[in-house]
Amino acid sequence: MKWEGNRESDNVEDRRNGDGGGFRGGGGGGLGPLAALLSGRLGVGTIVIALLGGWVLGINPLTILSALSGGAPTAQVQQAPAQRPPADDKMAKFVSTVLADTEDVWGEVFSKGGGTYRNPKLVLFRGSTPTACGQGQSAMGPFYCPADQKVYIDLGFYETLQKQLGAPGDFAQAYVIAHEVGHHVQNLLGISAKVQEARGRASEAEGNALSVRLELQADCFAGVWAHHANNARQLLEEGDVAEAMNAAAKIGDDALQRGAGRAVVPESFTHGSSTQRQRWFDKGLKTGSVKGCDTFSSRSL
Repeated sequence: MKWEGNRESDNVEDRRNGDGGGFRGGGGGGLGPLAALLSGRLGVGTIVIALLGGWVLGINPLTILSALSGGAPTAQVQQAPAQRPPADDKMAKFVSTVLADTEDVWGEVFSKGGGTYRNPKLVLFRGSTPTACGQGQSAMGPFYCPADQKVYIDLGFYETLQKQLGAPGDFAQAYVIAHEVGHHVQNLLGISAKVQEARGRASEAEGNALSVRLELQADCFAGVWAHHANNARQLLEEGDVAEAMNAAAKIGDDALQRGAGRAVVPESFTHGSSTQRQRWFDKGLKTGSVKGCDTFSSRSL
């Protein structure tokens, strides 16, 4: 992936040193997975499933864990001035550059559609950090919090992506960011709120099915970004698309359930199978069309 020397975003906040960037949580956001397990309120299987929701890069796992433990996401207060990543931090520079590219692409897409794109913030952290959706944990993987419009990532996840999940490559890493930014696009378009409202009226199986469609749309939006970015700046090199497709396969619900030694249960999917995730990313990549990412009207995923 040709990224070095391109513009870096100013919307990156580095909380990797100190106590999470000077934040403090407001109120009790429900038990964390370990505390809930020790208290006996959640079973081991439930914890594994909840955390897998984070590993597959999707709907805020904080919300899942909070709902399971009887709590609710909490708002954040008293934010300290944001810190910029060190200039010599290559991985932070990569993330900043990819984020900037998503800003350029979605800014133009929204403008052509008669709208205005609001850039999200991207927060780098280690271990845990407060968010407007509750306490974020590295074990949850990257996630987007609609309440503060921020993407959160512990860069250690990339090592997990490569060594444990078997998805190496810089474009696979870029796909991770683009997927989370896709959730931000859904938030701006009002899609996330409508899905959350519908899930509140649905059965568990119906709610899971809605979540799958939301996640696959975010995959498609990641493909839309890649399509326009490559057309404008020729970012892609040989093997890059294969890296992203491999990452999409490794984080499919079926692949993760098998990897955890569990039976594959399609009714429990919340993000989509490996094949589905690949298909929708590829559709966005080939067409570059936001309208073509309407997973909610598609009969076949």
